[in-house]
Amino acid sequence: MDRARCEPANAMVLPMSAIHVCPLSRLSATVETAEASHIVSLMGAGTVVMRPPPVRSECHLLIRMSDIVAPLEGHILPAKEHVDKLVEFVRAWPREKPMVIHCFAGISRSTAAALIAACVVNPERDPVAIATALREASPTATPNIRFIEVADARLGYDGRLIAAATGIGRGQEAFEAEPFILALG
Repeated sequence: MDRARCEPANAMVLPMSAIHVCPLSRLSATVETAEASHIVSLMGAGTVVMRPPPVRSECHLLIRMSDIVAPLEGHILPAKEHVDKLVEFVRAWPREKPMVIHCFAGISRSTAAALIAACVVNPERDPVAIATALREASPTATPNIRFIEVADARLGYDGRLIAAATGIGRGQEAFEAEPFILALG
């Protein structure tokens, strides 16, 4: 990925290392408020996602997967290729501007992806501390455990990422989450 091509034209570059998480309904507003340069969309097959300007197409990762934890006919189970795409995208993110991660409701797939991304950016940080920060930032966060299990295996966490995600428990019930920020520093 060409990092320079992901920056909006004439953008002032400020060091900002944060992940903003939101539901699809709040994507444009969150990108605008955050002045984000990168977006990760985690959506089921067929859901249309309009990439908000000024984020360039090469700075938008669309991962097609369903919010399920076991195989279900007609749905896409989170798998290693989804984790691998997310990890590659996060590693290429220059972190000069925030990243927005969203799913349909901003509760499960996106919070799992935010937890995974924060672990990729801070591999030396305890995943329990990252999961705790996730819970403090969002009372509704309920990371998709299947996505977490696959990431745990792919990233060599030996169960520590799974334990961290299950340790924060299920979030409060909601139709969709309020946007929130997961600081990476």
